[in-house]
Amino acid sequence: MVKVSLFVFTILFFASCGADSSNKIESKKGEVFSSAAAGGESEEELKAALSEVEKEEKERAKAAEGSSTSMSFDKMLHDFGKIKVDTENEATFVVTNTGKNPLIIDKVDVSCGCTTAQKPEKPILPGKSDKIAVVFHPKPGQLNEQKKTITVTANTDPKIVVLDIKAFVTE
Repeated sequence: MVKVSLFVFTILFFASCGADSSNKIESKKGEVFSSAAAGGESEEELKAALSEVEKEEKERAKAAEGSSTSMSFDKMLHDFGKIKVDTENEATFVVTNTGKNPLIIDKVDVSCGCTTAQKPEKPILPGKSDKIAVVFHPKPGQLNEQKKTITVTANTDPKIVVLDIKAFVTE
C-alpha cells in the first residue's frame, strides 16, 4: 500500500511540476480527472479528436479494400511425373482475376535456383486470365522426389498464394 501511495504521489508531483496554471484537477463521482494529463484539452476536445482519428482510419481501410481484388488458379500443384536430370520442364499456371478491380501481380518468387517463373507484366482485368510460366531444370544432385514452391504476391487478400511443383527426377 505504501508503494502504491508513493507511486501515485510521484506521478501527481511530476505532472504538476510541468503543469501551467490553466491545468486543473477535477473530481467527479470519486474519479479524478486532470487536464494536465490530457494536454490541457477538455473531454469534449478529446472526444472530437478521437472521432476524427476513427473517421480517418475507416477511410484508409475503405481505400485499401477498394484497391484489392481476388484471384484463382486453374491448379495449385503441377506434377511433372518422372523426368530426367538436367532437362527443361515447363508448366503453366493460369491465374484468373475473380475480383472487381484490376489484378496486379507484384512478384513471383521461386524456392530454388533450379526453378524460374515469369509473371504477367500487365494488370489482369476482372474476369480475365493470364499465365504464370514455370520452368524446372533439375541439377545432377537433385535426384528422386523433388518439391518446389512458387510464391505469388499480388494486390489480393490474402496478398500471398503459394503454388507447388513436384517431380521424380532420374538420371
